[in-house]
Amino acid sequence: MVKWTEEERCTIREVWEKVDVDEIGPQILTRVHIVYPWRETYFGTFGDIFTNTSILNNPKVAHHGKVVLRSIDKAVRIMDRIQETHAALSRLHYECVDPDNFKLLGDCITISIACKLKEALNPQVQAVWQKFLCAVVEAMNSQNK
Repeated sequence: MVKWTEEERCTIREVWEKVDVDEIGPQILTRVHIVYPWRETYFGTFGDIFTNTSILNNPKVAHHGKVVLRSIDKAVRIMDRIQETHAALSRLHYECVDPDNFKLLGDCITISIACKLKEALNPQVQAVWQKFLCAVVEAMNSQNK
């Protein structure tokens, strides 16, 4: 279990307050599919996601990005129980998703947030945010251990 200082908790909440799920959610999953195209195998029900244009215009990609960020929202609200709150999601993804993909997704979340926040995501803030996302990734991978 990760231990959070009060300053870290505040920093994570401050970053999260600036995230618009409807804006950033589609961006993260779009980025994942364009940058890491081999992930398309996990999204067979999404239809055509084989070109950048089709990914950018795919409503299922946009929707699932929002779903991912709502899961992050839950982790922000319940920081002391991330593992517990993500246990069902970890089980759901256990047999069908390579655990390394959660780290790639976390990287895309950070990049999309950095594009939005610019200098507000300075190295110190990013370090705290990365610690938080690592805890989420670890929780998502808990069934793989």
